[in-house]
Amino acid sequence: MNDERAWRRGGSGVEGNVRTAAVWSQVRELSESRRSELGRPLRVLDLGGGTGGLAVALAEQGHTVTVVDPSPDALASMDRRVAESDAAERISSVQGDADTLAGLVAPGSIDLLCCHGTLEYVEDPEATLTRIAEVLAPGGHLSLVTAQRVAAVIARALAGRFDQARAALTAPDGRWGEEDPVPRRFDRAALTEMLTRTGFTALETRGVRIFSDFVPSAFVDTEADRQALLELEALASADAGRTGLSALGGAVHLVARRD
Repeated sequence: MNDERAWRRGGSGVEGNVRTAAVWSQVRELSESRRSELGRPLRVLDLGGGTGGLAVALAEQGHTVTVVDPSPDALASMDRRVAESDAAERISSVQGDADTLAGLVAPGSIDLLCCHGTLEYVEDPEATLTRIAEVLAPGGHLSLVTAQRVAAVIARALAGRFDQARAALTAPDGRWGEEDPVPRRFDRAALTEMLTRTGFTALETRGVRIFSDFVPSAFVDTEADRQALLELEALASADAGRTGLSALGGAVHLVARRD
């Protein structure tokens, strides 16, 4: 792992990672609230859960977590991470994707489904949300993190690539060109409308990775600096109404309830 990736990760836990801490804070609060309401641990599915950082954190809270991911390499890395945790018995993994969910998970069996950094890569986002709704229990919750258009526009403009910024701003898929590694980016209003069409009610929307994607590692070379950045990210993420900073995040985190 190079120095840039190392400081952004900030240790093995999602709570110390400058790219995931704000999301984890919301997911932790949601899972704790739902556990209290239901009177039991949650049945969680992490779609595209990769190497299992979020899954381990949720399992360590006492929840039962299933990770579904199409990559055998990612799942092998997750298995190694799980083996080192204290919650191995509460985590399972299966190779698959949104298209195969119906054959992997019983309909209506999931209390919380996490879909983080996945929706922008699927072939049909609306169909994926429909399949997610099918496996969620009535009243179950979706934690959705996906790429946000506005941040790409700003990033390309600040890099002096005004043609790419214009493309990202005007293209239906929010891409800045053929070399853009992200297949699509979303606007908040379009995401909310898509959630409504697929049987969800959006409860909360926050921007995340507002600063962490852009701050050079040289500016965060101590633990105190990293902690200060984490605190700034948390404040800006929650500040949707006063300054509008939340709308500028590299990704958007939506929490929605299945109707």
